[in-house]
Formats: sequence, C-alpha cells, structure tokens
Amino acid sequence: MVIDFIAELIGTLTFTLGTITISVLPLVFAVILGIVFSLIPSGFFKRLYSNDRVKFAGKYMIFIMLPLMARYGADVAPKINEILSIGWVFLIHEAGNLGTILFGLPIALLLGIRREAIGSTLGLGREGELAYISEKYTLDSPEGHGVLGIYLIGTVFGSIVFSILAPLLLAMGFDFRAVAMSSGVGSASMMTAASSALVAIHPAHAETITSYAAASQLLTSFIGTYIMYFIAVPLQRFIYNHMTAKLDKHPVQEAA
Repeated sequence: MVIDFIAELIGTLTFTLGTITISVLPLVFAVILGIVFSLIPSGFFKRLYSNDRVKFAGKYMIFIMLPLMARYGADVAPKINEILSIGWVFLIHEAGNLGTILFGLPIALLLGIRREAIGSTLGLGREGELAYISEKYTLDSPEGHGVLGIYLIGTVFGSIVFSILAPLLLAMGFDFRAVAMSSGVGSASMMTAASSALVAIHPAHAETITSYAAASQLLTSFIGTYIMYFIAVPLQRFIYNHMTAKLDKHPVQEAA
C-alpha cells in the first residue's frame, strides 16, 4: 500500500520528444520501487520479501486481475453498437499474438534458453499467459521464471514503448481508431499507455479511443485465452521440440 501510495503521488509523467508524447504510468514506478525495496539485504524488507510471502503472492495474484476485467466491460459499454459493427476486425487482431512464438521462440532457443523460453514466448507474458503457466508449471519453475521475467520487463518497458509507438503510427498515417484497436494486446499498462498517448493527440475523440482500446483488450483477455490454448500452445510445443531435437540432438517432450 505504501508503494502504491508513492506511485500515485508521482502520477503519470508525460513528456514530449519532437512530435511524440511519452507517458510513464504510476504502475511503472510501483514496479521499480518494489524491485528496489526487495534488494535491501536485511531488516524489515528482507522479512517482507520472504520466500513464503513471495510464493503466496505469485499463487494468488491472478485474483487481483478480476476487477480489471470488470473495468474493461464498463469502458466498452458506451460504444458497444459501434464496436459490434466492426467486430470481425477485432477477431483478426488476435492472430498477432502468435508473433512471440513464431519470432521470439526460435531466437530464445538459439541463444541457449530452454524451459524458460516456454514461459517467456507463449505471449507477452501478461495475465492470460501468467495464469496458464502458473497452473501448468507453477511460478517457481523455469517456465514460471520465464513468464515472470517477461511480465516485469513488459510492465517497466512495454508501457514506454507503446506510448512512443502509438503516436508514431499516427504520424505514419494510420487512423486513430485503428491504432486504438491495436493497443489492446493483453497488457493493461501497454494499452493504457498507448490510449493515453492517443487521447493527448486527439482529445475530442477520447471516449472512442478508450472504448476501442478496452474492447480489443477485453477480447484479447477472453478470446485470446482460447487461441493461446488451442493454437499457441500446440504451435509452441511443435517448434520447441523440433528445434531442441536439432540443437541438443534429442527432443524434450516433458518441458512443452
């Protein structure tokens, strides 16, 4: 609660680089503060970050995400008719989530990463992937370490990248609604950063931008779960086993 309070006091920091507006969200500061406090070697913080507490937090963190889903629904409701009229576009958007497997997994394996790559390339390492990996392997496994690493990296750097990418796409000629749709990749921090940057450029369309971004985020959270389970996981298993068989001279069936 103290970390959250400090992060909220800092608030969202916005600065401009040329024509690009970059937003750094309170969530980024909360993660950085949590990491800094965990590095204190002794005293109160060492007891606070005990192994038992860390394991408890990892096991039940998924419950914290439930109110977030309800918030997305509230953002979508005002524009539901407009969103339904172009719903098929949102469905095609889901195919992009396979990019982490098609591009990230081969690179990770070539770099010598093995079981950690299962967690770190299944997706962007957000709530859906975090829940799947934690249930199948636990967060204390190599796969769990992989997904948690990507989760933290995405929280700290993902929102900054998306706050730059959204106005950059606008400058390239993309419609603000298309960019808002594409910002819902399964990460609340990335989606918020992208939509906030868009709102700063098009304040008159703030409601449309927020609704489109929340709708794509909501679909990613639900439809993306089925795509992950029925398409992404088998595809990842196939690539992992075939590549490790060639790289290590034997397949690793258990890990995938």
